[in-house]
Amino acid sequence: MTRRDPFKYFKTSREIIRLAVMMYVRFPLSLRNVEDLLHERGIDVSHESVRFWWQRFGPKFASEIRKKRVERMRAWPQWRWHLDAVFVKVNGERHYLWRAVDHEGEVLESYVTQKRDKRAALKFLKKAMRRYGRPERIVTDKLRSYGAAMKEIGNADRQMTGRWLNNRAENSHQPFRRRERAMSRFRRLRSLQKFAAVHSSVFNHFNSERSLSSRDIFKRNRAAALAEWRGLCLA
Repeated sequence: MTRRDPFKYFKTSREIIRLAVMMYVRFPLSLRNVEDLLHERGIDVSHESVRFWWQRFGPKFASEIRKKRVERMRAWPQWRWHLDAVFVKVNGERHYLWRAVDHEGEVLESYVTQKRDKRAALKFLKKAMRRYGRPERIVTDKLRSYGAAMKEIGNADRQMTGRWLNNRAENSHQPFRRRERAMSRFRRLRSLQKFAAVHSSVFNHFNSERSLSSRDIFKRNRAAALAEWRGLCLA
């Protein structure tokens, strides 16, 4: 049984839609910046079309990327996770973005809550473990919510805290912060949760850790990631 083509009723080609979604989510560009860049390539679309495309296709692309990565990651034991929570303002109100990162810097899960208590930490941990399994070690800061939640789950002995141990998770917020400034903050909690999930999947897909490999290997990885992106959501 073939899948339904998500681009079927769109007049714009799927290549242009994929390009617009990738530019908006991956790079710190506004909707009008993407419109101007596409115009320089001879593609005449409005910024409202770009907005509709990323909201319609962004979650679909992210879901397909995440599904492939989860299948690969569950085949290997999880060594160490890094957890961290940062505040994000939504319409002037403070909310918290929880993030789980593996030992290689790949974002595993992003979750938005209104509080930073034990209940929120427990829900976030259960969601991440349900998808990826249990890691051998979990590195956190000294927020008490982590210890209380992990004690209830039964893996308090796997928690690690230290002054610089959690730099991996704290550095993972930087691409999202740059993207947040370009979007002039968020106005709805639902929009924040959607964009955080889509952004983490797209960032993982194109992140090749260029400082850890030679130029030739980086170019091959980049070409492979782009080819895989162009094959997303094919019927």
